[in-house]
Amino acid sequence: MTENGNGGIDYNTGAIYFGDPVQRVGSGDGTITQGANGQTTPMAGVFIGCKYLSTSQKRTVWSNYWPGSDVTSANQSAITAWIVNDPNAQFLVQSDSTGVVQADIGANNDYQIGTGTAANGFSGAYLVHGGATTATKPWRLVSLILDPPGSPGSATGAYNWCVVAFNNVETKSLTATNT
Repeated sequence: MTENGNGGIDYNTGAIYFGDPVQRVGSGDGTITQGANGQTTPMAGVFIGCKYLSTSQKRTVWSNYWPGSDVTSANQSAITAWIVNDPNAQFLVQSDSTGVVQADIGANNDYQIGTGTAANGFSGAYLVHGGATTATKPWRLVSLILDPPGSPGSATGAYNWCVVAFNNVETKSLTATNT
C-alpha cells in the first residue's frame, strides 16, 4: 500500500470508489484520478481509501471512497489517498457479460469503470474479457474462482469471478503474455 499524499487526489476529479483502478493526472503534479477505460499508460494502482478536510462537515473525514468534492481549492493539499501498487498484489474481480474461461489464464485484459455505489463506497469496475497478448493491458488473468461449485464459483459464464494481477502498473514493467 502506498500513501499518495501532497494533494493525493486531483481536486477537479469525479468520485473514486474503493477498488477502482487509478491513474496519474497528466499535469505532472503527482495526483491521481479514477482510471479511464482503455487506458494504455501504466496505472498508479488500485484505490482503497482517503482522508480529507471536509468543507461541509468541518472535520477530517476518513473514507473508503472519494466523493469528488467537499474540499475547497485552498485545502486541496489536505487530501490524502491510499492505493495498492505492489507489483505482486492480486485482486478478486468480476468479469463482463462474456465471462472468462480456463484458456484465458495468463492473458492480459482491460477493465471498464462501472457505476460505483456511494452508499457503501464500492467500485463498479469490472474485467473486460479480451485475452490479449498486448503488453499495455493493465491486468493479467491469474486464475478463476472455482469454489464453491456452481454459481458464484462457476469456472465459466457471464459475470464469473476471477483473480487478476497487475500487468501495467507504475511499479512493474510491461509484459506480454506467454500464450
